[in-house]
Amino acid sequence: MTDRDPEATSARRIERLATLPLFHKLDGRKVVLAGSGEGALWKAELLAAAGADLVILAGHAGGLFEALAKDPPAGTVTIVPRNWQPADFDGAAIAVGDIESDDEARAFAAAARQVGVPVNVVDKPDFCDFAFGSLVNRSPLVVAISTDGASPVFGQTIRAKIEALLPAGLKGWAQAAKDWRPAVQGRELPFALRRAFWEKFTDRAMAEPERAPDAADEGELFAALRRLEGAHDGTGRVTLVGAGPGDPELLTLKAIRALQSADIILYDDLVSTSVLEFARREAKRMLVGKTGYGPSVQQGDINAMIISLAAQGKHVVRLKGGDPGIFGRAGEEIEACEKAGIPVALVPGISAAQGAAASLGLSLTHRDHARRLQFVTGHARTGDLPEDLDWQAMADPHATTVVYMARATLTGFRDRAIAAGLDPQTPAIAVLAATQPTEQRLHATIATLPERLGELPAKGPLLVLIGHALGAAAMKAVDLPGLRRA
Repeated sequence: MTDRDPEATSARRIERLATLPLFHKLDGRKVVLAGSGEGALWKAELLAAAGADLVILAGHAGGLFEALAKDPPAGTVTIVPRNWQPADFDGAAIAVGDIESDDEARAFAAAARQVGVPVNVVDKPDFCDFAFGSLVNRSPLVVAISTDGASPVFGQTIRAKIEALLPAGLKGWAQAAKDWRPAVQGRELPFALRRAFWEKFTDRAMAEPERAPDAADEGELFAALRRLEGAHDGTGRVTLVGAGPGDPELLTLKAIRALQSADIILYDDLVSTSVLEFARREAKRMLVGKTGYGPSVQQGDINAMIISLAAQGKHVVRLKGGDPGIFGRAGEEIEACEKAGIPVALVPGISAAQGAAASLGLSLTHRDHARRLQFVTGHARTGDLPEDLDWQAMADPHATTVVYMARATLTGFRDRAIAAGLDPQTPAIAVLAATQPTEQRLHATIATLPERLGELPAKGPLLVLIGHALGAAAMKAVDLPGLRRA
């Protein structure tokens, strides 16, 4: 095994966007709206709600807008009883037209662009500089959904889903965030403390989203901020986070929150790029990977890096595949942080064993076949099979055994376990890259599985499951590639 230096990486470039989502400030700004149909009325209501000084050019059909003009939700509404003219665009922030004729729509768009005004023509994307999305309104929390005009109905369905996920009470919390922000900013706190305040605020909002925040919430949150300020000595913190076996949908909410609050992310080779997509874009990323029998960053170097970065006041997230507490060397990193006086927290993850079992559609325990579950490593510090495994336990016919990092040592494990009494016909399954799109499996018995591992790709995390509880899955005889997702 050769040493490997930590490697700085960057966030993966964002995939192509059909349109750039922007939130346009229209308070007190002139907006031109031409048209007299129901589409124009809805756009008028939307623009007025955004605080625009709306000029409606409705020809002789201005009566449709009279109720809105008398009582706009915000801004002002002026009805001009004639058709639009090029001079109407002077000083406008945006222009919107509800126009049937393509020739008039083309002229409307050209006149607006002539004076640098972005234009939208309802239901005519060829003449549009911007589009209106489907809205979820918890203002000042606003969510907009766009399908780039492909299917408004699809966008509306997505909006309905999001509406159901966002309680109406979040409107009050969003308003409180807007109201309290100047007081937080006015303290001139370091970034870490400001972020800590907003994390506490968010935790409270998501715990009780249906109720509006009150003075008691404000008092308690600012009191917590004062305590943080008094205790803050410039030292950062460390969070050990389980990334799960690879499928990003198996990340916990707590893991996502940690990733979104990180300043630095130190991650392993086993962490998938799709998991890293949940990280804060501004977070610096460092690959500190370990590969079995290949180049690896030494654990001592990782410990030193964690402590050095946290000592600079950074929130360091140590991101590990699976669960950090299962063969992830979390104990060594926790001990190093505690010796250095660095606060450290642990966020558990879905283990590789759990992910593999779910993907196989089986239970690791069974009342008739497996009353005990044991996780063992096939890889000692030397790279050889550990000498101190309890071989009588490995041979227990009523246990399910999950062997991590066993690619090079499974033959020795098989021989020692069978010598201790393990039935050679015990079902065994090797799972490569569990829960990931590249997942592959190999079903066999423990007697024959080691010699067949060469049928799997040479790279990727490999897990071996052994036990009679696997019998039903083994009987399916789904060999390579045999991918079946749960």
